Amino acid sequence: MTQSADLRTPLSPTPRSTLTRSKERARSERADLDAVLDAGLVCHLGVLLGGAPVVLPSIYGRDGDTLYLHGSTGAGNLRAALATDISVAVTLVDGVVYARSAFHFSMNFRSAVVHGRAVEVTEPADRMHALEVITEHAAPGAWSRVRLPNKKELAATLVLALDLTEASVKVRSGGPNDDPADIEHGGVWAGVLPVRQVWGEPIDAADLQPGLAVPGDVLERAEPGLVPAR
Repeated sequence: MTQSADLRTPLSPTPRSTLTRSKERARSERADLDAVLDAGLVCHLGVLLGGAPVVLPSIYGRDGDTLYLHGSTGAGNLRAALATDISVAVTLVDGVVYARSAFHFSMNFRSAVVHGRAVEVTEPADRMHALEVITEHAAPGAWSRVRLPNKKELAATLVLALDLTEASVKVRSGGPNDDPADIEHGGVWAGVLPVRQVWGEPIDAADLQPGLAVPGDVLERAEPGLVPAR
């Protein structure tokens, strides 16, 4: 269950989670962390594997102050994530910032980086809850209508939980930060090209049984005007 904002542990300003550059872009409110994590679809898990750093994309889910990850029990990267501290990053790109000089080109973005030691979720009810959270993050409404994982599938799935106490949030918005001389000189267009992610029209599976309609929760996410009436 999601905790109320006034009872939740504030973000920890540790050396790992304190920005060293562009500190004005830091966000300290836990709601800012929640917003980035809830808006993203894929995180990148950083872990030491065989003594070397490895960064891997993964789907995830958040419930309150806990981030859930999952994968195959045979995945060495997830097992390695239990042996040492890990880092998880989520980045949302909002626009490309065109400047008058190459040095000042940038991106408008929202990003979150979480540090900590993941723990394995072992209790059956907790594992099922974590898998529901992950599924619902990627596909809201799906968990209630699909076949749930059976014993064999659960045995093949490793579920990790990462506390969200130690994290940093960084946001860049607005136009270019050009030098006064470049602005005065002019002659080069400057501004922001916004980036947005949209859902397309749902595509039926090739082996879908005839007569099955696209669920309402899927249609609600589709780009307006793309989905024909059925």
